[in-house]
Amino acid sequence: MLKGIVQFPGVGCIVEFMQGNAPQIAWILEERQDKLRLILPNRREMPLQKNRLLPWSGPAYADVNSRDIAVERLIQHREKREKLAASLRMDALWSMAQGEMTKATASWFAELELSDPDVDAVAAYGRALLACKTHFKFQSPDFEVFSESVVAARQSEQEASRNREELARQGSAWLSILWEMHCKKRQARPQETLSPDVADQLQRLLLRRIADPEAGEDETAWRLLTKGLPDDPLLPLYLAEVWGLVPPHYNFWLDRADYTPGDAWAEAHTEETANLLHAATHTQAPCLDTAFISVDNATTRDIDDALHIILRPEGGWILELALACPALVWPFGGALDKAVIHRATSLYLPEGSHHMLPERLGVDAYALAAGILRPALVVRCTVASDGTLVECEPFLNRVRVQANLTYEAVEAALYGFDSPASAYAVSLRQAQALAAARQACRIRNGAVIIERPDPQFVIVPGENTTDVNVLLEHTPEAPEAHRIVSELMILANVALADWAVTRGVNLLYRTQDIVVPKEYVGIWSAPHEVARVVRALAPTCLETVPRPHAGLGAEAYATTTSPLRRYPDLINEAQILHTLEHGAPKWSKAELDEMLPLLNARLDAAVQVQRQRPRYWKLLYARQQGDKHWWPAVITDENDAFVSVSLPREQLFLRARRALFGDRVQPGQEVAVRLHKVHPVQNEVQIAEVRELN
Repeated sequence: MLKGIVQFPGVGCIVEFMQGNAPQIAWILEERQDKLRLILPNRREMPLQKNRLLPWSGPAYADVNSRDIAVERLIQHREKREKLAASLRMDALWSMAQGEMTKATASWFAELELSDPDVDAVAAYGRALLACKTHFKFQSPDFEVFSESVVAARQSEQEASRNREELARQGSAWLSILWEMHCKKRQARPQETLSPDVADQLQRLLLRRIADPEAGEDETAWRLLTKGLPDDPLLPLYLAEVWGLVPPHYNFWLDRADYTPGDAWAEAHTEETANLLHAATHTQAPCLDTAFISVDNATTRDIDDALHIILRPEGGWILELALACPALVWPFGGALDKAVIHRATSLYLPEGSHHMLPERLGVDAYALAAGILRPALVVRCTVASDGTLVECEPFLNRVRVQANLTYEAVEAALYGFDSPASAYAVSLRQAQALAAARQACRIRNGAVIIERPDPQFVIVPGENTTDVNVLLEHTPEAPEAHRIVSELMILANVALADWAVTRGVNLLYRTQDIVVPKEYVGIWSAPHEVARVVRALAPTCLETVPRPHAGLGAEAYATTTSPLRRYPDLINEAQILHTLEHGAPKWSKAELDEMLPLLNARLDAAVQVQRQRPRYWKLLYARQQGDKHWWPAVITDENDAFVSVSLPREQLFLRARRALFGDRVQPGQEVAVRLHKVHPVQNEVQIAEVRELN
């Protein structure tokens, strides 16, 4: 029998019970059936059911009648038990018991290490066992001994819980400081209150929440940390910017799309890129001695098409369009390919471009730069004088582009002005005639053609390194040059789609299978007419069935002309090349269908960036002009509650309550508007005032 242990505790016995998740020591003053009246070390009395006692009662003092002495004894025993419990190594105790026992009493554990334990020792071991929840579980009167796997899991959870508590304690205060700094437009003060580990956790949490404001795994911690702060999906961005984790004007849309900016992502694929660079310079295709020229923006580096036109003796044209050829030896299914399909498309933003392919490939090895022999998929299209497509013949060749021309240079040459494109004026005028015939042909087939300006916003660093100035650049218009390129690209994509359908080659088609009302067919440029027509058109779809593309006036349309910039074009080029070489496409329709969910998701994510980021700069430009500036606008739509307007030069579309516009409102009406409450990050702007223009 262990010294001092009492099996049936009564008056004068020291007992322990659980309260507040911790063992409490007490002295029995009175016993009545199943109930006890106790006194605690703080002299407070309390009732207790006997079944709440912990299984180590004692010692019992029969000769103590003074409460003062009882309290003194309680304090002495408590201190002795606490001191011994604090000295115990529970991991060593667990190691001795684990594998030998699945459960045991506190007395057994005490006797495991002590030769002659008394009740205070047993109670000390019981206290320590109760506190060590990672290794033991109390099921009165025994303690269950956990297995190694359970201990490892519970230790991990305990550590995570401690981290969460520390993160909440330090982090909530720090985020409140950051919010205050954001509201006062000041940089954050030094983070002396944060431990390095908490600072790292907070930083990673903020960056994750920027990318996904509804990240489920962080929701509980985030709500705890931001209690008292605004419930704003952009709150992580504000706090991270003040902290200096992200720069001012940070493009958080890239994070939400999981799209890595720049070219650093390609460093992980150096070996595959090197193999492709070698293959690109050792292609054994025949060399086509044709005077190809390309037409692009002056800043374009990923040149993926070039053209050559021949007049047919019987009338009409033969267009030879050379397309950059990354698909020739592309490692489909490899690590690089998976990274590229994740990007899905190149992004062209006011602050810079982000290319789909590694720049060593997309803007160097595969780009159709003048004077360099490159492999190319050449699409030879025979076109009648009325713009009707007669025949299409794709083939693989190596080509050497003679000149990389700009839209402005081509426009000048078309009108007889001296420019770098003047030497190619004859070919360019033939291309102009072909483009006009093709556009007329598409309109006969029901095409809806939208013509609106493409404003060029330029981002210029300000005097303050944390700010920028947004400028609207007035570039010379080049409508004919742009029409040449757009119509010839549409022609090539229509021709290749027709070629594939005829031969049963599976491609990815861009479709818009709707019926366009006859009154919507034609060319539209007035803002209110454009708005009306666009509302009538359904979004396009990417699918494997060659359905019509109503807006383009095409029975089938498969984009192939931009394999350096769009992943569907890379797929289609690979299908065509494989068919030319092996007589059959690389992928079946079912295999292409399997690719579509991922590809559509990645393209949709990139489209959000391409749509939202330019609008951010437009709104910042509007805010920088001030709220006294009057903007020329055109009313595009109206109803009983709201009026929509377009700022044609800036291509900015706004809506306001009808009451601001007065009684006489109609689409096409020219007005001037004054803007206020412009918040680019929140994508918010309001029309403050409207006035009619005579």
